[in-house]
Amino acid sequence: MIDTKARTKVALVTGAARRIGAAIADALHGDGWNVVVHAHTSIGAARELAESLNARRPDSAVAVAADLRDAAAIEPLAKAAHARWQRLDALVNNASSYHRTPLGAIGVAQIDELVASNLRAPLLLIQACAPLMGEGGAIVNIVDALLRRPMPGFAPYYAAKAGLASLTETLALELAPGIRVNGVAPGHMLWATGNEMSAAQQDAELARIPMQRLGGGEEIARAVRYLLSAEAAYVTGSILPVDGGLRLK
Repeated sequence: MIDTKARTKVALVTGAARRIGAAIADALHGDGWNVVVHAHTSIGAARELAESLNARRPDSAVAVAADLRDAAAIEPLAKAAHARWQRLDALVNNASSYHRTPLGAIGVAQIDELVASNLRAPLLLIQACAPLMGEGGAIVNIVDALLRRPMPGFAPYYAAKAGLASLTETLALELAPGIRVNGVAPGHMLWATGNEMSAAQQDAELARIPMQRLGGGEEIARAVRYLLSAEAAYVTGSILPVDGGLRLK
């Protein structure tokens, strides 16, 4: 008897409990992947998402908790992701901290947090996952479309994301030809949690985007699906902007 589970590809998606991460996990699952839904403080929501995916296709999703700011938690996360179905084919580094840090009020703890989640954790997780991936593995890092036109007041965040973009190209060389490494650079996709912008402020923000709308998590999920698919088998070291043209303004 053929073990169909062994043939089903497995993806680990970090920060996948809600918003863009959840959209990525859902899209990959819809394409037939088994999904490891990572979360930290939102592990309850991650378990709910895994349950809903398992209701569609039994034994196809699992939620795993880990604090990516803790370097010691990285390797156990990679091993747990591989152990669930005895294989690991893809890693999506989506988890990210993002908050305002104006110059003059930046503390070491803020720098450490933003660098840990946006640069150190993805690097260490790639290092831990790569040996567990077979030939044809793929990694997608979620960066930021505004790295060359950053907003003032977010220096540590943009510095860390710029490092992740550089890392994407460097590791594409180092892991070739067996594992591909690419990035997706979102623009303004969703209103911030607890958004308190007035209707006029929202209209002004939308006016900055040539496509005149927010992208939504599904747009990022489609880009990730492509980069992990066989259709992108010759694509590595690329960063795909999905921003409605925002970076051009």
